[in-house]
Amino acid sequence: MALASVTLLSPAIADSDEGNNSGVIYNSVITPLPANLASMAFAANSIREFGNAVKFSSTKDHNLSKVIVSMSSWGCEFGRWNLHNCVTSDKASFEHPITLNVYNPSSDGINPGAKIVSVTQTFSIKFRPSASTKCTLGRWYDNVTKNCYNGHLQNITFDLKNVQVGSEVIFGVAYNTSHHGYAPIGQSASCYTASAGCGYDSLNVGLSQDPTDITRGSSTVAGKLWRATASATFRAISFGASSPWYVPSIKVFANQK
Repeated sequence: MALASVTLLSPAIADSDEGNNSGVIYNSVITPLPANLASMAFAANSIREFGNAVKFSSTKDHNLSKVIVSMSSWGCEFGRWNLHNCVTSDKASFEHPITLNVYNPSSDGINPGAKIVSVTQTFSIKFRPSASTKCTLGRWYDNVTKNCYNGHLQNITFDLKNVQVGSEVIFGVAYNTSHHGYAPIGQSASCYTASAGCGYDSLNVGLSQDPTDITRGSSTVAGKLWRATASATFRAISFGASSPWYVPSIKVFANQK
């Protein structure tokens, strides 16, 4: 299939789940969406791209319409989560471009097939809430779960505009941070020396357990995560036999053909 590249610069709504499960062919997003999840920290782990090889719930070809990805935002409007002095006003957010890549299946279980499409959208990402006196270590307090958290989970939605794929693909989420990514932003950004730092340096991809949280479709190779680091090309790495398997928290929609 021909490679397509789409860049959408209009901010998208970060929390939208777009309603129902109509047309869902793969889903590892937990419903209702938790206040936060374990997550893959791009800046802390030198990540360039992170994803999963998936098999959809039906074997026919599909027209992908949208993909939802759960992101965990640890950044604060003022102060820093790790300094325990986070302060965030209501609905405060930052904008950041995030890319979703879709590849053909892997032939060797290590490298992805040819890239089918690359979609980049600039999303409005909410900062995590302020530190609460109800919590230790500067975490925020969720009134629904009555628990304390470092990060704040929210969904972003990629518009794929009917990209045609088969029954198996590899998804990769990619974005740049100050020192990592395919094109690191560097230290010249004004936010880098600000009290709160840059929100994208504290932005992570939410993780779900494989296969516990996968409610539609499956991972092509159980026990594998796909990632590209600053020192390696895109390759599969096993967490180890004694560990639970984690995959990106994503939800894939397709229009019926």
